[in-house]
This record gives sequence, C-alpha cells and structure tokens, in this order.
Amino acid sequence: MTPSAPTGPHIVGTTAAEISDSVRRLVDRGVLAPGDALPPVRALAEQLGINRNTAVAAYRQLATSGVVASAGRSGTRIVSPDPVAQEGFSRDDGARDVGAGNPDPRFIPDPSRALAQVAGRPVLYGSPVVDPGFEGWARAFLASDLGLDADALRVTVTSGASDALDRLFTALLTPGDLVAIEDPGFLTGIHTLRIGGYRAAPVPLDDEGMTADGLRAALDAGARAVVLTPRAQNPTGVSLSAERAEELRAILADHPYVLLVEDDHFSLLSRRGFHSLIAPGHERWALVRSVSKFLGPDMNVALVASDAHTTDRLGMRLRPGTAWVSHLLQRLVLALVTDDAVRADIERAGVHYSARNEAFRAALARHGISCPPSDGLSIWVPVTAPAQSVTARLRDRGWIVRSGDEFRVAAHADPSHHVRVTAHELDDDAQEALAAAIAASM
Repeated sequence: MTPSAPTGPHIVGTTAAEISDSVRRLVDRGVLAPGDALPPVRALAEQLGINRNTAVAAYRQLATSGVVASAGRSGTRIVSPDPVAQEGFSRDDGARDVGAGNPDPRFIPDPSRALAQVAGRPVLYGSPVVDPGFEGWARAFLASDLGLDADALRVTVTSGASDALDRLFTALLTPGDLVAIEDPGFLTGIHTLRIGGYRAAPVPLDDEGMTADGLRAALDAGARAVVLTPRAQNPTGVSLSAERAEELRAILADHPYVLLVEDDHFSLLSRRGFHSLIAPGHERWALVRSVSKFLGPDMNVALVASDAHTTDRLGMRLRPGTAWVSHLLQRLVLALVTDDAVRADIERAGVHYSARNEAFRAALARHGISCPPSDGLSIWVPVTAPAQSVTARLRDRGWIVRSGDEFRVAAHADPSHHVRVTAHELDDDAQEALAAAIAASM
C-alpha cells in the first residue's frame, strides 16, 4: 500500500505504539488541542500505508490512556480532563458559605504547646521513613479495627489522603486502568483518577453504602482497584452497614488481587461502627486514615496500613532521606493524639458535629425535607428541582451550598437532585433560616 498525501495533523508511525506516541507529541506541542478531530481510521491507514487494524489499535491505546474519546459520528477527538471542583473553596462573595465542608476551627487543637515538646531533635538522611514512636501508635490505631497483630502490621506515612491515593495508584496501577469508585464521590478521589489518566467505574450508593450490584458490575468490567469510604462517605454521609460489608466482602473474595483502598477519613470523629471490606484472604489492600478532619487540614498526614507487597511498592516511592513525610509533623501528630485533653476535645467535636447535623435535619423536616441519618461534616440534602438551579436560587438568598453535580463520577449523568450543606457551625436560628431558604428554592 502506497501512503497518500497527509490529510490532517502530521501523524507518523507504522506501529500502534509509534502512532500513539506521535499523537501525544502533537498534543504536547499544542498542534492538537482539546476538541480537535483525528483522521478517520480508514483515512489514517491510507495516509500512513498501514493496516486498518493497526490504526484501530493506536486509537484504542490513546482512548485507554484518556488522550482521545470517540464522539460518535463526529469521530475521534482529543479530550481534556473535566475540571474537578475544589473542596473548601468558593469564588462567591457576599453570601454565607455553607458548602465548604470544613471542620469547625473551634475544635481544631492548638498545636503550640505540643510543638515545643517535639522540636529540637534533628533528623538526618538515612533515618527511617516513619518516626519510630509514631509507628508504634499508628500500628495499634490501625490494627485494632482490622483485627490484625499490631507488631506485624506494615505502616507507611504519606502527606495526606490525596498523596496516599496517588502513590498507591502509581505504585500498583497503569494509566488507563479501570478503578471502581463511589458515585457520587469525594472530590480528592475523582481528581486523582483524572489527573493520573485512570478510568473511573462509577458505583452507585444507597443508604447502606456501595451497592453490591454496582461493585459486581465494575469488577466484571475489569476494575483493577476499588476505592471506597467505609463511613461518613463524602458527600453523602453514608456508612457501610455490617450486612452490606459482608455482602461486598463475598464479592471481592473472587478478586483477591484487585487493589482495595479504604479511606476512613472521619475515624476518630465518627459516630458509626467501622466495617471493613479487607478480609484475611485479600492480597492487595490499604487502609488510609488521615488526621485532617480532627487535627486540621494543614496537618497534612495520613497513615496507610497495607499488605506486604503494597507496602514494599509504596516504600520505593517513600525512600529515606528523599521523599519522607516530615518527622516533625509525625511527632507533632503523635503528641496531639496521645494527649488526654486533645483526645477529649476530639470526642467533643464528634459529638458536636453529630448533634448539630441532627438539629439541621430536624429543621429541614419542619419544612418538608426528609434526610436520612448520616455521619460526617456535611448533609446530603435531596431537592425536588435540579441541584444547579437550587444552588443559584440559594445564592440569590445569600447562601452558598454545593451542587451534587460537582460530585458526580459518571460521564453524561442526569442532573443531580441533591445539594451538600455544611451546617454544623450555624446556631438554631440560622439553621432554621437555611432550611426555609432551601425549601423556598425548590
């Protein structure tokens, strides 16, 4: 076959890998931009003098890695990751923000006294990644809920839950791999998937957590990892029931090498029991617990317990002296979580969030809006109108909430009919006014 004159972007190559690399270079150089169409498969094959199946394989590689997407009759086009909303951030001024999802600053411990206790001991190159004192506490904290021997548990420390997810995916997955994730999902997880080039398999939720049918469908589709929140799921506040956890463990028993990541972000604050999907026979797993909800978002530390293989892979990316989490931060976290007064404050914070959220649910009920009991910093409020129109009307009334559309994982999903509201800092009168505004905005 004799190559014809070029009819589109200057794509070159004779193998699928070479063609894929050529398209990537054109994207990197700005020759191809999001929305640009690639030549039809037949035209590209004629242009390059290759078999049509080679062109098909090249486009498949590009689609798997998230560079292109099929647009039906419009052909194959360059795509860009959809923007992900930012947690705790709003560009709006002049309205009361009850969508940020932040903890109450009054319940974040003052670290100044503890900091004075842990400063002064230098850490040099070659020191352990995990500070020895912190490791002992972390093992006990994580092992107790997993039913494992604390002395044998493998623990890593990362710079928060986002860093943990990124390192886990990079260590054990390949861009283009399918990852099962809750839908609606937490923004950090959605963002990590998109920027890493992984494909999301959205799994719906009900009042007991991730659904069994949804998980089964994702695994049947080839998911190589599952990410879920066992309690206080963000944004819905749903926690896994014991019965649902048992059902999901039975499904995962047939997939022992699928990476199972549990993000227990609300651990010390939660009013719900912890029901893990990590079973003794599961080979690839990680339990992630960050401290940001009870020690503050700026205390950027997360503990990761995992199987030996996963820990070793993570260790390759957290090498002594090059990529560790500050030992000063580790020691500060240890000093705070082992202080009886701080632990009492954390307990009071958990009671506060639960009580104020319950009060807001009662206020909503007085205005005809029913919300099931949940856990966490925010409430997932059902609305009868599309969420985006409700958020716009609420903004006009002086309130900023988060539209449920921001938390959707599935592409081309129907408009959300939920808004996420963080109302734990509001007094009774303000909660009543907000509930009335939500009802009026529908």
